[in-house]
Amino acid sequence: MMKKTFCTIKSIGILFALGPVFVTSLHAQTEESSVTVMSYNIHRGGTMLGQPLSQTVKVIQEAKADVVGVQELQSPSGVNAKKLAQLLGWNYYKDHLSCILTRFEIVDRRDGGIKIRLTLDQEAYVFSLHLPSGPYQPYQLLSIRPTWHKNWNNPFIKTEAEAIVGARKARGGEISSLLRQIRSLPDKEAPVFVVGDFNEPSHLDWTEKAAKSGRHPLKVAYPTSQEMAKAGFDDAWRTIYPDEMKKPGFTWSPLTKADDPKDHHDRIDFVYFRGKDIEVTDVKIVGENKENADIAVTPYPSDHRAVVATFTLPSTPTLKKTAANKPVAGEGK
Repeated sequence: MMKKTFCTIKSIGILFALGPVFVTSLHAQTEESSVTVMSYNIHRGGTMLGQPLSQTVKVIQEAKADVVGVQELQSPSGVNAKKLAQLLGWNYYKDHLSCILTRFEIVDRRDGGIKIRLTLDQEAYVFSLHLPSGPYQPYQLLSIRPTWHKNWNNPFIKTEAEAIVGARKARGGEISSLLRQIRSLPDKEAPVFVVGDFNEPSHLDWTEKAAKSGRHPLKVAYPTSQEMAKAGFDDAWRTIYPDEMKKPGFTWSPLTKADDPKDHHDRIDFVYFRGKDIEVTDVKIVGENKENADIAVTPYPSDHRAVVATFTLPSTPTLKKTAANKPVAGEGK
């Protein structure tokens, strides 16, 4: 009798030993990772408005970002990429136009972008852009001639066709180069994020509805946002907030009032994404006050509001298979 009881307890013990492994395998099949991605033009190195660089770091921290594409790193005293990374305690990548800061491990570097390891089984690509600021079609269409603008002598225009031609000439080459590089990525289903100051509005914002309301002077099917859509990318802000009238999401500019005749408020900073089963779950504007932003940081150190989006990414099939087939200590004896 004792021998039989011992055998029964031993059998139950084996079941308990196998149980946690079985649960772990099921968990691995359904587990999702998340990442929060931010685009932030920090304005001339982050110190041009008289704030210390730590205030730019505070903006990033308040946004709870994991990855940040930063534009305009050059301050009057030098490039602030390394300083920002050190203040955050993060890794960073920098090229001639922009920088990417991240708390994740950088496993590969590409022209204008990086590959990061989110979890043991999940990697993603991140690219950061700072497209040419001129000619800036909204100003051309509205006959605005700002003295600070380096292309202040650009001709004014009147039609959608002129705006499209000008935008394509100004930024078409760079966006085509980026998309060629993305098409060459070995993993066609990997998560890819493209963030940046595009210096061009979206065709999703300059609609007939927006033109009739007087928000914008006319409808313009801006080409850069359309090229991103054709390449399979979704606009994080418009995915969560498809109504362009209810949620304009202006990122340009916190330094001027809405009725300033020498400026035109617009959404020119973006977080784009694509990849198998990737979903955007939240998106926010970071800026100077609650009236114009979801996350307010005062004083605000830039002439651009930032945009920050959170995504969920499912576990890869590789992890599921490995976890399910992982041998158990003592199994098979």
